[in-house]
Amino acid sequence: MEPTVHLCGSVPLADSETVFCTVANTLNGRVRRIPDGEPGERDNWVVWQLPKLAAHPDLETVPPPGREYGPTMRVRPRPGVDPASVTFGPLGYAAAALDSWQVFRRLRADGVIPPDVRFQVSLPTPVAVVAAFVGAHQAELEAAYEARLLAELEEILAVIPAGDLAVQWDTAVEFAVFEGVYPAWFGTDHPSRLAEIVTRLVRLGTAVPEEAELGYHLCYGDFEHRHFVEPPDTSKLAAVTRSVADGLGRRLDWVHMPVPRDRADEAYFAPLATLSLPAETTLFLGLVHATDGLEGAAARIEAARGAVKTFGVATECGMGRRPPEQIPALLALHASVADLL
Repeated sequence: MEPTVHLCGSVPLADSETVFCTVANTLNGRVRRIPDGEPGERDNWVVWQLPKLAAHPDLETVPPPGREYGPTMRVRPRPGVDPASVTFGPLGYAAAALDSWQVFRRLRADGVIPPDVRFQVSLPTPVAVVAAFVGAHQAELEAAYEARLLAELEEILAVIPAGDLAVQWDTAVEFAVFEGVYPAWFGTDHPSRLAEIVTRLVRLGTAVPEEAELGYHLCYGDFEHRHFVEPPDTSKLAAVTRSVADGLGRRLDWVHMPVPRDRADEAYFAPLATLSLPAETTLFLGLVHATDGLEGAAARIEAARGAVKTFGVATECGMGRRPPEQIPALLALHASVADLL
C-alpha cells in the first residue's frame, strides 16, 4: 500500500509512546513518517515559546497594540539593551525530539513501528514565533531566534541518523503576514514579502541534510478553530510552494496545504492546476475534517481532482485542538479517506 496519509504534527494523546503505537496500528502502511504528537507543554503549537521569551533577561513583556489573533502578549528588548546583542538559550525543541526519538527507536526495534517509517520532527519557522510574540525589533530577534533554532536542529542531527529523520517546517504565520493579520518587518507589498518569505523557507530547508526527508506544512491557522482569514483559493499556497521548490538545492519530499471544510468547489483548488512539482514531492491536501467525516472528505477529493490528480490526505491543521477522546476515531477516518484515493 502506497503511503497516502500525512500527520502535520499535533496528535493530542497521553504521550509520545501512545501516539506512535496508535498511529502505527491505525494507519499501518498508509504513513511514511510519524511525529511524536507534541504532548505536554507543546500541545498548543508555538504558544509554549511565549513564556520562554518572557523569561529572557534582556526582554520585557508588553501588551499588543490591539486585539489580535492568538495570545495577547508581546516581548521587546528592555531599555538600554542592544537588540542585535540578544541571543537565545535552549528553546526545548531539541530536548523534546531527542526524548521522543528514544521511544520511537525502541518501538521500531520491537516491530511496533515498521522499519521503513521515519521519525518526524516538526519545527516552527522563526517568522511564526517572532510575528506572533515580538512587539519591536523583529528583524534582530528573528535572526537570533533562527540561529538558535538551527542550532537545535544540529543537536537533533547529532543524535538521530539523517536516514531515520523527516523534518517539517511549520509555515503558518507567514500567511497571516500576507493577509495583513500580523505586521511585517520585511517587504513593502505582497510580491516583496513573498520573495522574503521564500528566501527564509529555502534557507531553513537547505539546513536539512539531503539524507533526511524535508517537508513544509502550509497553514492558515487554527487558533480556537478559526483561520487568520478564509483563503479565497489555493493561489498563495501554490505560489509559495512553487517558489520554494524552485529555490531549494535539494529534494523536497512533501508539501501540505489546508482545505477549509466548506470548500468542496473546484474554484478553491484551481490554482493547483499550474503547480508542477518534482516527481519525488508528494502534495498532501488537508481535506479530512472530523465534523463531516468520510462524506465531506469524498466531496473535497472530487473537487480537488479537477486540478490535481495525485495527492495524499491530512487534516487541515493537525489535531492539537481536538479532545483526546476524539483522536482514535479521527485517525481511523484518515484510513478510510486514504482508501478512497
